[in-house]
Amino acid sequence: MKNVTSRRHNPFGFEAPCEPFVPGYGDANAHFHVIGDHPGVHGGAESGVPFTELPAAERLQGALLDAGLLTATGTPPTVEKTYLSYLYMCGGDPPTEADYADLEPLFDTEVRAITAHVLLPVGERATKHVFANMTSEPPSSVDMDALHATEVAGSGWLVFPIKDPAEWTEADEADLVSALTALRATDYRREADLGRFMPGEDPYLVR
Repeated sequence: MKNVTSRRHNPFGFEAPCEPFVPGYGDANAHFHVIGDHPGVHGGAESGVPFTELPAAERLQGALLDAGLLTATGTPPTVEKTYLSYLYMCGGDPPTEADYADLEPLFDTEVRAITAHVLLPVGERATKHVFANMTSEPPSSVDMDALHATEVAGSGWLVFPIKDPAEWTEADEADLVSALTALRATDYRREADLGRFMPGEDPYLVR
């Protein structure tokens, strides 16, 4: 199924009870969904675009460009089958546990609206959330040094955890670019062919 919207900024028109609100940005038909923590650590409180403004965000954009997930960096970046968003979409004060819980339904709705094939959680909190809700892996097993740029099978997704770019070594950056480049050369899509249940020989691929 294809999403009908071609908008890049907040393509589904989500709203959150906060100011500033930093909604998702990117391709509504994305194959790759990059999931950060909140604007205070990954940027975008002023621009309204995730993963902008801060040096660590710019470094992540550079790696995504080198791996082919972006076609240009910037504010906003030029995406290529990629969507960027946060667990907690509000700028301002650091979120409390209650704040994360309040916006969790909105985030989970967004994940399912995008229906990307690959989830790329950035940092420990985002990775723990994805492990808890989209894989069979226990959140307690999260070790970002060990998991960085490695493949984890999820429940309908592939998951590639990304160490927080503020903590990257040069090797971390190179490992991420190499892993994503190799992944893009494979058939990473999580689709089922329902064509066998229909007349004719044409495939009918669905998520």
